[in-house]
Amino acid sequence: QCIANNHPVFYITAPDLLDHLRSTFSPNSEMPYDEFFEQVRNTPLLILDDLGAQSSTPWAKEKLDQLLTHRFSNQLPTVIVSIVPVEELEERIRTRLIASNLCQIYAIDEETLGLFTSSWAPEFELQKGMTFDSFDWKRVNLPLEQRQNLEEAFRLALDFAKSPDGWLVFQGVNGCGKTHLAAAIINYRYQNKKPALFIVVPDFLDHLRSTFSPESKISYDQLFESVKGTPLLVLDDFGEQTTTPWAQEKLYQVINYRYNARLSTVIT
Repeated sequence: QCIANNHPVFYITAPDLLDHLRSTFSPNSEMPYDEFFEQVRNTPLLILDDLGAQSSTPWAKEKLDQLLTHRFSNQLPTVIVSIVPVEELEERIRTRLIASNLCQIYAIDEETLGLFTSSWAPEFELQKGMTFDSFDWKRVNLPLEQRQNLEEAFRLALDFAKSPDGWLVFQGVNGCGKTHLAAAIINYRYQNKKPALFIVVPDFLDHLRSTFSPESKISYDQLFESVKGTPLLVLDDFGEQTTTPWAQEKLYQVINYRYNARLSTVIT
């Protein structure tokens, strides 16, 4: 379509790109390395197909990182077709794809993105109805100060849902509305076809343990990486989990990764 409209576009597969780059070192090459690499880096629209099919040598990783870092930093339109789940890409590439509002991720096959989803899992039937419209922040039975506090929490959650940025923590007694607001954020994102993930911390740890079973349909790495790397994560009932060293270590790894990658996170 771009070619039909006379718009410049450059299409290449990741393995072919690296092969072409290597070939430019030959004395018989018609185009020097620098010229070819600059052409790919700065083309108005780049379509990079079969990402993940290339050899994973340090040199190949470095070239792809240089290419995508340049296009990411300069906000150059880029289409990437990955043959592996996003969570299995190189960490620097994966972080850029999932940690930026510049990037939209679409799963042609839902299994390709693992848990990067825009719909509720079957066990969260109750949370499906927890929307901003159904949240009652005008509770007349509450003292004025508590109603004002509840209204402020509602506004913060709605603003966060519209434009997730940083971390949001809801703290309070059982039944005060923490889970409802967190689920409302997820529902808002799902309504707008944005990937997000809601997990109950004790259940997540149980699921993580179950992946060690030979009968598990998902591997430990798939589940853990999906939770770590989802663009928006809700950790519900944080603090209700068992405090074993293993559980503490897993939660620390999730939180530390998301903090360093600046991934939007909600904790209740």
